[in-house]
Amino acid sequence: MKNRDLYLNQLIQFRDKKLIKVITGLRRSGKSTLLSLFENHLIASGVDNKHIIRMNFESFEFDEIISYKELHAHIKERISDTNKKYYILLDEVQQVSSWEKVINSFLVDANVDIYITGSNAYLLSSELSTLLSGRYVEIKMQPLSFKEYLYFLESDKEMNLQEKFNQYLQYGGLPTVVDLLNNPDTIGPFLEGIYNTVLMKDVIERNGVRDAALLESILKFIAANIGSIVSTKKISDYLTSSGRKTTSDTIDNYLRMLENAFIIYKANRYDLKGKMFLKTLEKYYIVDIGIRNRLTSLGNTDYGHVLENVVYLELLRRGYEVTIGKIGSLEVDFVASKTDEKIYYQVSATIMDTKTRERELRPLESISDNYPKYILTMDQIIFNDYSGIKVKNIIDFLIE
Repeated sequence: MKNRDLYLNQLIQFRDKKLIKVITGLRRSGKSTLLSLFENHLIASGVDNKHIIRMNFESFEFDEIISYKELHAHIKERISDTNKKYYILLDEVQQVSSWEKVINSFLVDANVDIYITGSNAYLLSSELSTLLSGRYVEIKMQPLSFKEYLYFLESDKEMNLQEKFNQYLQYGGLPTVVDLLNNPDTIGPFLEGIYNTVLMKDVIERNGVRDAALLESILKFIAANIGSIVSTKKISDYLTSSGRKTTSDTIDNYLRMLENAFIIYKANRYDLKGKMFLKTLEKYYIVDIGIRNRLTSLGNTDYGHVLENVVYLELLRRGYEVTIGKIGSLEVDFVASKTDEKIYYQVSATIMDTKTRERELRPLESISDNYPKYILTMDQIIFNDYSGIKVKNIIDFLIE
């Protein structure tokens, strides 16, 4: 079982704080493994096994616990020593109806530290947020970063770094994929299975979707247009040309459902001069490039946008809020912000061509503030500074 230090360290940091630790993310992105890693950490730090209550609601063992009363009774029975702290680790807890009542009750009445995982954003729906107001912290888990992917590969000597990156761009970063690399024919069916399960359980069943074919068409459109400006009208026109009539509201609803299942991410546009968010023409990115390639059957045809998708997810992992920057008629691929930090990024497969380089530099040169500005490219860099705008190789950026 490989470590996921980025996430494990966050759990350790919040251990024994009077907050519910909520781990969210796509199915099979490693949430259950993370709980197991944390369980090992607890035992290694001296916590008695009997004081760790671990339940996975996708396991047949807990199949009969479907209501909050049964969940409450099961946990209460396990807490025998009220003077000692108990660690409650619940996997895919959304399977239990009204589970939040139990969590709230134990948080208030018992000496416990609670960790839960879930595969859709409804886990933190408004009702739950109200109930737990200010008493939870969300840890957003993603498939493997490229740096984690290299660690999971255990230094395959036969491949160089570029070949490993190409493999990552082809198959994506779901942890199970690494175990299947010796038999690549199995990766496609595995990704198909994940995608179908997420679509069926976390979107269609969860939302009572009536038109599954329409939902899938919208997702395939997003997959084929990652990194491009998307409007409801653009999707509607595409669907109409394919013989599918629908409404803007339906498209908006379906996009929100796909976001809530952590399949797609929306990047809003921000007007850098007017200092305000723009309400239309967002860009969308997909949680995993392997799933995206499976959806489109296009492979890496749009190399630049695939690289953009990888960089976008990496910036999220690093804790940035990421928007698209608009400055007049020009656009900056990403504005990455934290409390006291801002960085501008352009992503381009290559800037060897003079016209391409000028096109990528222009938006960054138009920004008058002094925050760092970068162009990320696959080029092997010789000149790495153009009037203060730094140029960095994308692989170097991902593994720094």
